[in-house]
Amino acid sequence: MYNCDKARLQNKIDTFSKFGDTGTGGITRLSLSEPALQARAEFKKRCEDLGMEFKTDDMGNMYTVHKGEEDLPAIVMGSHLDSVVNGGNFDGVLGVLTALEVAETIVSEKIKTRGPIAVMVWTNEEGSRFDPAMMSSGVVTGKFDKATMLNSKDKEGTAFGEALKASGYAGAEKNRLNADDYAGYFELHIEQGPVLEAEAKDIGVVEGVVGMINYEIDVKGVSDHAGTTPQKTRKDALYAASKIIIDLWEKLGKINPELVFTMGRINASPNIHTVIPKEVRFTLDARHKDPKIIERAAEVIKALPAEVAKCQVSYRQLWGRKTIEFNKDYVAAVQRAADGFGYSSRKIYSGAGHDAQYVADVMPATMIFVPSVNGHSHCVEEFTPTEAALKGANVLLNAVLEIDKNYRGR
Repeated sequence: MYNCDKARLQNKIDTFSKFGDTGTGGITRLSLSEPALQARAEFKKRCEDLGMEFKTDDMGNMYTVHKGEEDLPAIVMGSHLDSVVNGGNFDGVLGVLTALEVAETIVSEKIKTRGPIAVMVWTNEEGSRFDPAMMSSGVVTGKFDKATMLNSKDKEGTAFGEALKASGYAGAEKNRLNADDYAGYFELHIEQGPVLEAEAKDIGVVEGVVGMINYEIDVKGVSDHAGTTPQKTRKDALYAASKIIIDLWEKLGKINPELVFTMGRINASPNIHTVIPKEVRFTLDARHKDPKIIERAAEVIKALPAEVAKCQVSYRQLWGRKTIEFNKDYVAAVQRAADGFGYSSRKIYSGAGHDAQYVADVMPATMIFVPSVNGHSHCVEEFTPTEAALKGANVLLNAVLEIDKNYRGR
Protein backbone atom coordinates (compact mmCIF):
# COMPACT_ATOMS: atom_id res chain seq x y z
CA MET A 1 0.00 0.00 0.00
CA TYR A 2 1.28 3.45 -0.90
CA ASN A 3 0.78 6.56 1.25
CA CYS A 4 0.25 10.19 0.31
CA ASP A 5 2.00 12.96 2.28
CA LYS A 6 0.02 14.83 4.94
CA ALA A 7 2.22 17.94 4.97
CA ARG A 8 2.00 18.31 1.19
CA LEU A 9 -1.77 17.89 1.28
CA GLN A 10 -2.06 20.48 4.06
CA ASN A 11 -0.02 22.90 1.97
CA LYS A 12 -2.38 22.42 -0.93
CA ILE A 13 -5.44 23.02 1.24
CA ASP A 14 -3.91 26.13 2.82
CA THR A 15 -2.83 27.58 -0.50
CA PHE A 16 -6.12 27.14 -2.33
CA SER A 17 -8.13 28.44 0.62
CA LYS A 18 -6.64 31.88 -0.11
CA PHE A 19 -8.30 32.14 -3.52
CA GLY A 20 -11.61 33.85 -2.86
CA ASP A 21 -11.09 34.05 0.92
CA THR A 22 -14.04 35.94 2.42
CA GLY A 23 -12.22 36.69 5.66
CA THR A 24 -14.83 34.76 7.64
CA GLY A 25 -13.45 31.25 7.23
CA GLY A 26 -14.93 30.42 3.85
CA ILE A 27 -14.61 31.35 0.19
CA THR A 28 -16.55 32.84 -2.67
CA ARG A 29 -14.95 31.50 -5.83
CA LEU A 30 -17.50 31.72 -8.59
CA SER A 31 -16.74 30.07 -11.91
CA LEU A 32 -14.28 32.01 -14.11
CA SER A 33 -14.14 34.89 -11.60
CA GLU A 34 -10.75 36.35 -10.67
CA PRO A 35 -10.37 34.10 -7.59
CA ALA A 36 -11.26 31.07 -9.72
CA LEU A 37 -8.68 32.07 -12.32
CA GLN A 38 -6.08 32.39 -9.56
CA ALA A 39 -6.90 28.87 -8.38
CA ARG A 40 -6.69 27.58 -11.95
CA ALA A 41 -3.29 29.18 -12.44
CA GLU A 42 -1.99 27.59 -9.23
CA PHE A 43 -3.34 24.19 -10.29
CA LYS A 44 -1.72 24.51 -13.72
CA LYS A 45 1.61 25.53 -12.23
CA ARG A 46 1.70 22.66 -9.76
CA CYS A 47 0.87 20.11 -12.44
CA GLU A 48 3.48 21.46 -14.82
CA ASP A 49 6.04 21.42 -12.01
CA LEU A 50 5.36 17.67 -11.80
CA GLY A 51 6.07 17.33 -15.51
CA MET A 52 2.45 16.71 -16.42
CA GLU A 53 1.06 17.70 -19.80
CA PHE A 54 -1.63 20.38 -19.64
CA LYS A 55 -4.54 21.12 -21.97
CA THR A 56 -8.07 22.51 -21.91
CA ASP A 57 -11.20 21.72 -23.87
CA ASP A 58 -13.83 23.98 -25.43
CA MET A 59 -15.72 24.32 -22.13
CA GLY A 60 -12.60 25.35 -20.20
CA ASN A 61 -12.21 22.00 -18.44
CA MET A 62 -8.55 21.45 -17.53
CA TYR A 63 -6.72 18.16 -18.03
CA THR A 64 -3.22 17.25 -16.88
CA VAL A 65 -1.61 13.90 -17.69
CA HIS A 66 1.31 11.92 -16.25
CA LYS A 67 2.48 9.37 -18.80
CA GLY A 68 2.54 5.65 -18.09
CA GLU A 69 4.71 2.87 -19.50
CA GLU A 70 2.16 1.77 -22.08
CA ASP A 71 0.12 3.60 -24.69
CA LEU A 72 -3.23 3.20 -22.97
CA PRO A 73 -6.20 5.43 -22.14
CA ALA A 74 -5.65 7.46 -18.98
CA ILE A 75 -7.34 6.93 -15.64
CA VAL A 76 -8.57 10.37 -14.62
CA MET A 77 -9.29 11.84 -11.20
CA GLY A 78 -11.12 15.13 -10.85
CA SER A 79 -13.63 17.52 -9.37
CA HIS A 80 -14.13 21.30 -9.41
CA LEU A 81 -12.55 24.50 -8.05
CA ASP A 82 -15.57 26.83 -8.11
CA SER A 83 -17.72 27.40 -5.03
CA VAL A 84 -21.08 28.76 -4.01
CA VAL A 85 -21.31 32.25 -2.50
CA ASN A 86 -19.87 32.13 1.05
CA GLY A 87 -19.02 28.48 0.65
CA GLY A 88 -16.41 26.33 2.33
CA ASN A 89 -12.84 25.32 1.57
CA PHE A 90 -13.50 21.64 0.83
CA ASP A 91 -16.49 21.14 -1.47
CA GLY A 92 -15.12 20.23 -4.89
CA VAL A 93 -11.65 21.57 -4.36
CA LEU A 94 -10.67 18.73 -2.00
CA GLY A 95 -11.29 16.30 -4.85
CA VAL A 96 -8.87 18.25 -7.02
CA LEU A 97 -6.24 18.59 -4.28
CA THR A 98 -6.30 14.92 -3.27
CA ALA A 99 -6.05 13.95 -6.94
CA LEU A 100 -3.12 16.34 -7.30
CA GLU A 101 -1.52 14.79 -4.21
CA VAL A 102 -2.00 11.32 -5.71
CA ALA A 103 -0.24 12.47 -8.87
CA GLU A 104 2.57 14.05 -6.84
CA THR A 105 2.99 10.84 -4.85
CA ILE A 106 3.24 8.81 -8.05
CA VAL A 107 5.87 11.19 -9.40
CA SER A 108 7.89 11.64 -6.20
CA GLU A 109 7.85 7.95 -5.29
CA LYS A 110 8.55 6.97 -8.90
CA ILE A 111 5.58 4.60 -8.91
CA LYS A 112 5.32 2.94 -12.28
CA THR A 113 1.89 2.77 -13.89
CA ARG A 114 0.84 0.85 -16.95
CA GLY A 115 -1.13 3.72 -18.41
CA PRO A 116 -1.33 7.48 -17.95
CA ILE A 117 -2.78 8.99 -14.77
CA ALA A 118 -4.65 12.26 -15.20
CA VAL A 119 -6.08 15.01 -13.01
CA MET A 120 -8.82 17.29 -14.28
CA VAL A 121 -10.92 20.27 -13.20
CA TRP A 122 -14.50 20.77 -14.33
CA THR A 123 -15.72 24.28 -15.16
CA ASN A 124 -18.83 25.71 -13.48
CA GLU A 125 -19.88 22.67 -11.46
CA GLU A 126 -21.79 24.66 -8.86
CA GLY A 127 -23.84 26.73 -11.28
CA SER A 128 -23.70 29.60 -8.77
CA ARG A 129 -22.65 32.12 -11.40
CA PHE A 130 -24.01 30.51 -14.56
CA ASP A 131 -27.00 28.14 -14.65
CA PRO A 132 -27.14 25.16 -14.60
CA ALA A 133 -25.01 23.21 -12.15
CA MET A 134 -22.60 20.65 -13.64
CA MET A 135 -22.71 22.65 -16.86
CA SER A 136 -19.47 21.55 -18.49
CA SER A 137 -19.64 17.87 -17.62
CA GLY A 138 -23.20 18.01 -18.95
CA VAL A 139 -22.00 19.39 -22.28
CA VAL A 140 -19.09 16.94 -22.54
CA THR A 141 -21.35 13.94 -21.89
CA GLY A 142 -24.17 15.11 -24.15
CA LYS A 143 -26.65 16.16 -21.46
CA PHE A 144 -26.70 19.87 -22.34
CA ASP A 145 -26.58 21.82 -25.60
CA LYS A 146 -23.30 23.71 -25.86
CA ALA A 147 -24.72 26.79 -27.60
CA THR A 148 -27.38 27.17 -24.93
CA MET A 149 -24.78 26.87 -22.17
CA LEU A 150 -22.47 29.42 -23.77
CA ASN A 151 -25.36 31.89 -23.71
CA SER A 152 -26.15 31.34 -20.02
CA LYS A 153 -25.73 34.70 -18.28
CA ASP A 154 -24.81 35.72 -14.76
CA LYS A 155 -26.58 38.42 -12.74
CA GLU A 156 -24.49 41.12 -14.39
CA GLY A 157 -25.47 39.96 -17.88
CA THR A 158 -22.12 38.36 -18.76
CA ALA A 159 -22.53 35.20 -20.82
CA PHE A 160 -20.60 32.08 -19.91
CA GLY A 161 -19.08 32.04 -23.38
CA GLU A 162 -17.80 35.60 -22.93
CA ALA A 163 -16.27 34.82 -19.56
CA LEU A 164 -14.70 31.65 -20.92
CA LYS A 165 -13.10 33.47 -23.84
CA ALA A 166 -11.76 36.21 -21.55
CA SER A 167 -10.34 33.64 -19.14
CA GLY A 168 -7.82 32.27 -21.61
CA TYR A 169 -8.84 28.67 -20.81
CA ALA A 170 -11.00 27.98 -23.85
CA GLY A 171 -9.41 25.03 -25.66
CA ALA A 172 -10.25 22.58 -28.42
CA GLU A 173 -13.29 20.31 -28.52
CA LYS A 174 -11.01 17.39 -29.39
CA ASN A 175 -9.50 17.65 -25.89
CA ARG A 176 -12.74 16.72 -24.16
CA LEU A 177 -12.98 13.76 -21.79
CA ASN A 178 -13.82 10.82 -24.07
CA ALA A 179 -13.88 7.03 -24.04
CA ASP A 180 -10.92 6.78 -26.45
CA ASP A 181 -8.42 8.76 -24.39
CA TYR A 182 -9.69 7.96 -20.86
CA ALA A 183 -10.33 4.54 -19.31
CA GLY A 184 -12.33 5.64 -16.27
CA TYR A 185 -12.97 8.32 -13.68
CA PHE A 186 -12.57 8.74 -9.90
CA GLU A 187 -13.92 11.67 -7.88
CA LEU A 188 -13.18 12.19 -4.20
CA HIS A 189 -15.58 14.50 -2.38
CA ILE A 190 -16.62 15.53 1.08
CA GLU A 191 -19.85 13.77 2.06
CA GLN A 192 -21.73 17.06 2.59
CA GLY A 193 -23.85 15.25 5.15
CA PRO A 194 -23.60 13.82 8.69
CA VAL A 195 -23.72 10.05 8.10
CA LEU A 196 -20.02 9.15 8.04
CA GLU A 197 -19.20 11.24 11.10
CA ALA A 198 -22.24 9.97 13.02
CA GLU A 199 -21.25 6.36 12.34
CA ALA A 200 -17.52 7.02 12.91
CA LYS A 201 -16.60 5.90 9.40
CA ASP A 202 -13.42 7.03 7.68
CA ILE A 203 -14.49 6.38 4.10
CA GLY A 204 -17.75 6.42 2.19
CA VAL A 205 -17.65 3.82 -0.59
CA VAL A 206 -20.05 5.48 -3.01
CA GLU A 207 -22.22 3.06 -4.95
CA GLY A 208 -24.15 5.66 -6.91
CA VAL A 209 -26.09 8.93 -6.97
CA VAL A 210 -29.75 8.90 -5.97
CA GLY A 211 -32.48 9.77 -8.42
CA MET A 212 -34.55 12.88 -7.93
CA ILE A 213 -37.48 14.92 -9.15
CA ASN A 214 -37.95 18.67 -8.98
CA TYR A 215 -41.38 20.25 -9.41
CA GLU A 216 -42.71 23.79 -9.31
CA ILE A 217 -46.17 24.21 -7.79
CA ASP A 218 -48.21 27.30 -8.67
CA VAL A 219 -51.02 28.60 -6.47
CA LYS A 220 -53.18 31.44 -7.81
CA GLY A 221 -55.55 33.56 -5.75
CA VAL A 222 -56.68 37.20 -5.86
CA SER A 223 -54.91 40.30 -4.53
CA ASP A 224 -56.96 42.60 -2.35
CA HIS A 225 -56.40 45.14 0.39
CA ALA A 226 -55.00 43.52 3.55
CA GLY A 227 -57.11 45.73 5.85
CA THR A 228 -60.48 45.93 4.15
CA THR A 229 -61.16 42.45 2.77
CA PRO A 230 -63.09 40.11 5.11
CA GLN A 231 -61.29 36.87 5.93
CA LYS A 232 -64.12 34.68 4.66
CA THR A 233 -64.01 36.19 1.17
CA ARG A 234 -60.25 36.11 0.69
CA LYS A 235 -58.46 34.02 -1.91
CA ASP A 236 -55.07 34.13 -0.23
CA ALA A 237 -52.53 32.23 -2.32
CA LEU A 238 -49.98 32.11 0.50
CA TYR A 239 -52.50 30.58 2.89
CA ALA A 240 -53.42 27.97 0.29
CA ALA A 241 -49.75 27.26 -0.46
CA SER A 242 -49.08 26.80 3.25
CA LYS A 243 -51.84 24.18 3.48
CA ILE A 244 -50.43 22.39 0.44
CA ILE A 245 -46.89 22.38 1.83
CA ILE A 246 -48.03 20.88 5.14
CA ASP A 247 -50.09 18.26 3.30
CA LEU A 248 -47.17 17.34 1.03
CA TRP A 249 -44.79 17.14 3.98
CA GLU A 250 -47.06 14.71 5.81
CA LYS A 251 -47.82 12.50 2.81
CA LEU A 252 -44.26 12.33 1.48
CA GLY A 253 -42.94 11.62 4.96
CA LYS A 254 -45.00 8.42 5.11
CA ILE A 255 -43.63 6.93 1.88
CA ASN A 256 -40.17 5.82 3.00
CA PRO A 257 -37.80 6.87 5.83
CA GLU A 258 -34.93 7.38 3.37
CA LEU A 259 -36.91 9.65 1.04
CA VAL A 260 -35.68 13.24 1.46
CA PHE A 261 -37.63 16.23 0.20
CA THR A 262 -37.38 20.00 0.36
CA MET A 263 -39.54 22.98 -0.53
CA GLY A 264 -36.47 25.10 -1.09
CA ARG A 265 -37.67 28.09 -3.09
CA ILE A 266 -40.83 30.12 -2.61
CA ASN A 267 -41.93 33.32 -4.32
CA ALA A 268 -45.02 35.31 -3.33
CA SER A 269 -46.57 38.01 -5.50
CA PRO A 270 -46.94 40.93 -5.22
CA ASN A 271 -44.93 40.49 -2.00
CA ILE A 272 -46.24 43.68 -0.39
CA HIS A 273 -47.07 43.70 3.30
CA THR A 274 -50.41 45.45 2.83
CA VAL A 275 -51.63 43.26 -0.05
CA ILE A 276 -53.11 39.76 0.01
CA PRO A 277 -50.82 37.47 -2.06
CA LYS A 278 -52.35 36.66 -5.43
CA GLU A 279 -49.81 34.04 -6.51
CA VAL A 280 -47.29 31.76 -4.83
CA ARG A 281 -44.84 29.49 -6.57
CA PHE A 282 -42.69 27.02 -4.70
CA THR A 283 -40.43 24.12 -5.61
CA LEU A 284 -40.41 20.57 -4.31
CA ASP A 285 -37.21 18.51 -4.55
CA ALA A 286 -37.48 14.79 -3.66
CA ARG A 287 -34.65 12.22 -3.75
CA HIS A 288 -34.25 8.46 -3.26
CA LYS A 289 -32.14 5.70 -4.80
CA ASP A 290 -35.17 3.49 -5.59
CA PRO A 291 -37.04 4.63 -8.75
CA LYS A 292 -40.25 3.16 -7.36
CA ILE A 293 -40.05 5.43 -4.31
CA ILE A 294 -39.43 8.43 -6.54
CA GLU A 295 -42.48 7.49 -8.60
CA ARG A 296 -44.61 7.32 -5.46
CA ALA A 297 -43.42 10.80 -4.53
CA ALA A 298 -44.37 12.03 -7.98
CA GLU A 299 -47.81 10.47 -7.61
CA VAL A 300 -48.38 12.51 -4.44
CA ILE A 301 -47.64 15.69 -6.37
CA LYS A 302 -49.83 14.65 -9.30
CA ALA A 303 -52.69 14.00 -6.90
CA LEU A 304 -52.80 17.60 -5.72
CA PRO A 305 -56.34 19.03 -5.88
CA ALA A 306 -57.07 21.64 -8.53
CA GLU A 307 -58.37 24.02 -5.86
CA VAL A 308 -57.30 24.70 -2.27
CA ALA A 309 -58.80 27.45 -0.09
CA LYS A 310 -60.54 28.94 -3.16
CA CYS A 311 -57.18 29.21 -4.98
CA GLN A 312 -56.24 27.44 -8.21
CA VAL A 313 -53.40 24.88 -8.03
CA SER A 314 -51.19 23.59 -10.83
CA TYR A 315 -47.75 22.01 -11.12
CA ARG A 316 -45.01 21.27 -13.62
CA GLN A 317 -41.86 19.20 -13.49
CA LEU A 318 -38.75 21.35 -13.81
CA TRP A 319 -36.25 18.50 -14.12
CA GLY A 320 -35.20 15.17 -12.70
CA ARG A 321 -32.57 12.48 -12.91
CA LYS A 322 -32.43 8.73 -12.71
CA THR A 323 -30.46 6.89 -10.04
CA ILE A 324 -26.88 6.35 -11.23
CA GLU A 325 -25.05 3.14 -10.32
CA PHE A 326 -21.26 3.39 -10.35
CA ASN A 327 -18.99 0.79 -11.93
CA LYS A 328 -18.79 -2.27 -9.67
CA ASP A 329 -15.07 -2.92 -10.35
CA TYR A 330 -14.22 0.66 -9.42
CA VAL A 331 -16.42 0.56 -6.31
CA ALA A 332 -14.78 -2.72 -5.27
CA ALA A 333 -11.30 -1.23 -5.78
CA VAL A 334 -12.21 1.62 -3.41
CA GLN A 335 -13.49 -0.87 -0.85
CA ARG A 336 -10.32 -3.00 -1.05
CA ALA A 337 -8.11 0.07 -0.67
CA ALA A 338 -10.02 1.19 2.43
CA ASP A 339 -9.86 -2.34 3.87
CA GLY A 340 -6.15 -2.57 3.09
CA PHE A 341 -5.44 0.42 5.29
CA GLY A 342 -7.77 -0.78 8.00
CA TYR A 343 -9.99 2.28 7.56
CA SER A 344 -13.57 1.95 8.69
CA SER A 345 -16.03 2.39 5.84
CA ARG A 346 -19.60 2.00 4.71
CA LYS A 347 -21.43 1.80 1.39
CA ILE A 348 -23.32 4.98 0.64
CA TYR A 349 -25.27 6.73 -2.10
CA SER A 350 -24.80 10.41 -2.82
CA GLY A 351 -27.82 12.59 -2.31
CA ALA A 352 -26.12 15.53 -4.02
CA GLY A 353 -25.35 15.77 -7.72
CA HIS A 354 -21.77 15.45 -8.95
CA ASP A 355 -19.96 15.49 -12.30
CA ALA A 356 -19.26 11.79 -11.76
CA GLN A 357 -22.93 10.97 -12.33
CA TYR A 358 -22.73 12.30 -15.90
CA VAL A 359 -19.34 10.72 -16.54
CA ALA A 360 -20.73 7.33 -15.42
CA ASP A 361 -22.88 7.26 -18.56
CA VAL A 362 -19.86 7.30 -20.86
CA MET A 363 -17.14 5.40 -18.95
CA PRO A 364 -16.52 3.49 -15.70
CA ALA A 365 -16.68 5.88 -12.74
CA THR A 366 -17.00 6.02 -8.99
CA MET A 367 -16.62 8.36 -6.02
CA ILE A 368 -15.00 8.35 -2.59
CA PHE A 369 -16.52 10.26 0.33
CA VAL A 370 -14.69 11.60 3.37
CA PRO A 371 -16.55 12.91 6.45
CA SER A 372 -17.91 16.42 6.83
CA VAL A 373 -17.77 17.75 10.40
CA ASN A 374 -21.35 18.12 11.66
CA GLY A 375 -22.49 17.47 8.10
CA HIS A 376 -21.95 21.11 7.12
CA SER A 377 -21.44 22.08 3.48
CA HIS A 378 -22.03 25.08 1.21
CA CYS A 379 -21.29 27.31 4.20
CA VAL A 380 -18.27 28.72 6.03
CA GLU A 381 -18.61 26.02 8.71
CA GLU A 382 -17.77 23.35 6.14
CA PHE A 383 -14.74 21.40 7.40
CA THR A 384 -12.91 18.10 6.95
CA PRO A 385 -9.74 17.51 9.01
CA THR A 386 -6.59 16.97 6.98
CA GLU A 387 -6.09 13.57 8.58
CA ALA A 388 -9.50 12.51 7.26
CA ALA A 389 -8.71 13.95 3.83
CA LEU A 390 -5.38 12.09 3.82
CA LYS A 391 -7.18 8.79 4.36
CA GLY A 392 -9.33 9.58 1.36
CA ALA A 393 -6.25 10.44 -0.69
CA ASN A 394 -4.60 7.14 0.30
CA VAL A 395 -7.69 5.21 -0.77
CA LEU A 396 -7.86 7.15 -4.03
CA LEU A 397 -4.19 6.47 -4.80
CA ASN A 398 -4.37 2.75 -4.19
CA ALA A 399 -7.73 2.27 -5.90
CA VAL A 400 -6.38 4.02 -8.99
CA LEU A 401 -3.24 1.87 -8.95
CA GLU A 402 -5.34 -1.31 -8.69
CA ILE A 403 -7.51 -0.30 -11.62
CA ASP A 404 -4.40 0.62 -13.59
CA LYS A 405 -2.93 -2.81 -12.92
CA ASN A 406 -5.91 -5.11 -13.19
CA TYR A 407 -8.91 -3.48 -14.87
CA ARG A 408 -7.68 -1.75 -17.97
CA GLY A 409 -10.26 -3.58 -20.08
CA ARG A 410 -13.85 -2.42 -20.39
